[in-house]
Amino acid sequence: MQVSTQAKSQSRRSAHMAALLWLAAVGVALPTTVLFGTVPASALSEIKREETPATPSQDEAAPENTVPSPDPIQKTPLPDVQPQDDQAEPDEGPAAPNGSTHTSEDPNAPLPEILYDVQSLPEPVKRMRQLLLDVAAGGDIEKLRPLIGTGDEATQLSLSDLEDDPITYLKDLSGDKNGEELLAIMENILNGGYVHVDAGKPEELYAWPYFFAMPLEKLTQRQRVELFKIVTAGDYEDMKSYGVYNFYRLGITPEGKWAFFVAGE
Repeated sequence: MQVSTQAKSQSRRSAHMAALLWLAAVGVALPTTVLFGTVPASALSEIKREETPATPSQDEAAPENTVPSPDPIQKTPLPDVQPQDDQAEPDEGPAAPNGSTHTSEDPNAPLPEILYDVQSLPEPVKRMRQLLLDVAAGGDIEKLRPLIGTGDEATQLSLSDLEDDPITYLKDLSGDKNGEELLAIMENILNGGYVHVDAGKPEELYAWPYFFAMPLEKLTQRQRVELFKIVTAGDYEDMKSYGVYNFYRLGITPEGKWAFFVAGE
């Protein structure tokens, strides 16, 4: 009887184990304790878990070495520039006095005042005139050099660009090649009448002889006699074809600068 009871008990355990093995085989997860009994606690401590880095939450602060993203580029609209048809011309400054003929083209323009009193000249003009007369009287044209000056402030001796030495140029113009004839012409015109032109303007100056600003057809008999002290009657006929006096003329600015000594049209 006892053997039969143990046999039955053994049979039931075998059937139970077979059922468990069948459940495990078909994929039903069963606790280990069910299959094999209680697992020692020391075995759990030896199990290595996979270390997965924690993902920082959005509320966590960014690392200190993180470079902040730049602000969006702001595009500033360009100003609306309207094209201009008329451009302002650059200011070239006041015109410098030159030896071009100064006769007015207006036939009804009043004639300039002819002056003879050198004592009424401004002191700087009077001084420069006298310096030129002294050189002319001495006959040494080289002494004009310090009065001519240099660079942009130099005296105009030609109506075109002058590349030669100024004294050499004047000697070449003179009939005697020493400049004495030219000095005689200078002395002669500086001892005659003069005009004061463009008063109050940047190009204001005192000019000799006064024919510089006179229409030839309006010269009186006395004035033509004064003209023939400088040029011949044949020169005068040639000038009439141009309508202006085109022989040597000399200008001095109110500040006493020798502005020009030229001839020609």
